[in-house]
Amino acid sequence: MKSPLGRARPAPLLLLLLSVAGWEVGAMRAAAPPTARPNILFVITDDQSWRDTSISGSTMVRTPAFDRVAREGVLFTHSFAACPSCTPSRSAVITGRQIWQLGEGGVLYGTLPREYPPFTHALQEAGYHTGWTGKGWGPGEWEPGGLPRPPLGREYNRRLHVPPTHATLDARDYAANFDDFLQERPAGAPFFFWFGATEPHRVYEQGVGVRAGKRTRDVTVPSYWPDTEEVRSDLLDYAYEIDWFDAQLAKFLAKLETMGERDNTLVVVTSDNGMPFPRAKVSLYDPGVRMPLAIRWPQQVKGGRVVDDFAGHIDFAPTFLEAAGVAVPDRFAGRSLLPLLKSGRSGRVEPARDRVYAALERHTWCRPEGATYPIRSIRTHDFLYLRNFEPDRWPTGGPEFVSSNKTFHGDVDGAPIKDFMENPVNQRRFAREFALCYGKRPLEELYDVRADPDQVNNLAADPRLAAVKEKLWSELRAYLEKTGDPRVAGRDPWQAYAYRQTVGYGATYNRSLTTAERESAAGRGAHKPQ
Repeated sequence: MKSPLGRARPAPLLLLLLSVAGWEVGAMRAAAPPTARPNILFVITDDQSWRDTSISGSTMVRTPAFDRVAREGVLFTHSFAACPSCTPSRSAVITGRQIWQLGEGGVLYGTLPREYPPFTHALQEAGYHTGWTGKGWGPGEWEPGGLPRPPLGREYNRRLHVPPTHATLDARDYAANFDDFLQERPAGAPFFFWFGATEPHRVYEQGVGVRAGKRTRDVTVPSYWPDTEEVRSDLLDYAYEIDWFDAQLAKFLAKLETMGERDNTLVVVTSDNGMPFPRAKVSLYDPGVRMPLAIRWPQQVKGGRVVDDFAGHIDFAPTFLEAAGVAVPDRFAGRSLLPLLKSGRSGRVEPARDRVYAALERHTWCRPEGATYPIRSIRTHDFLYLRNFEPDRWPTGGPEFVSSNKTFHGDVDGAPIKDFMENPVNQRRFAREFALCYGKRPLEELYDVRADPDQVNNLAADPRLAAVKEKLWSELRAYLEKTGDPRVAGRDPWQAYAYRQTVGYGATYNRSLTTAERESAAGRGAHKPQ
């Protein structure tokens, strides 16, 4: 099988000749001394599933910047978010802990507990210049949890695009805000910068993908959705926003080049949770939690590699601290990725990295009294096992309760595909697909991920796999007990947690913005609902 990294890198002699001829060759630029602490650029998109990069084989997107990071660094094929929902996913990233270990940090519009401070605070105390643009940690309010200062350092969101982008793209000029951050960097200080794109989170400009020249025939529709022109066009609108984000990422990479700090900057590019479509976002199937991940650090990490070991988002915090020479706290549930990155190897590198865990409690307020939909999962290279702790509840919120985003089935983002699938005529026409995306689920689900990559054939009742199912549940239960999950002990603290809905997000969630909202959002440096 051909490596997704494609063509071989230029020979060293060619690089030398180009350098002598005056061409800018990134690998040949002056690097910081090997003993210098690295800069860290963490890039996280909003609602992008793992397949949706060019290097992973998608024909509907164009992601040369992501592909460059992957080719010059390491492409991870099995990277998983801790949760398929914005706030808890980001909470897990910055604390290195599973969402059930984070109290209110484990739900949308939550807060962050003081006793588990973000790794960025440790970097600040070690002399790192820290900041962020776009979407940082959230949505939610960090102050009620008792943190002494903001999770990610100073916010840089003042600069807007001139001329403005259209209303469904973020008004903020991410790269210009990065420039402002660098202008305030103390002399000699390493930096940590969080670039949180709000793309490709909805809302989209309907039909923009086709109008931009994308072709519906280039879309691969998974078997759990109807294969119609409406669905294909909606996917192209999603792809258009990924392309736009990638163009912004290219500006950041170019800046590192011109600064002469490419080689000693650890660049990580990923997403927070899966694409905003049914059975993806807010699910623990692969489209909900399996993330794109490329990591580059030329001074320390051999590039041109593809690693198949499991990498969890809870692994980022210990990775960054270890790279910076800062002590890694015992409280982290994640493990540093540096041994993988520095191994120089491809494929399966560390036998112990053979599984990953994920969880969900509450996304939107879409059930009476804020009831959750608790799920836990264990994913190996062969199987996905899911435990739905409340199978009598609707995983989407159901057809009878109006959610916090003013709709039924509130855990499915408003979209053309949602309108299409919830049309009664189409529910009958595509009954199988509707049941997969909207129906209630049994206590246990088991999928053979090699034979069934779309994860639509539940084998939990197959007697031939009874031993496999019991083994996976036993291993999952043991991990939950070891890490203190209240759910496995029969307790549910999440339903009582506040829903700290801020900045009017609920009023604009999942629908097009009015002109007044657009102008107001631009004035505060953000406009996408979270």
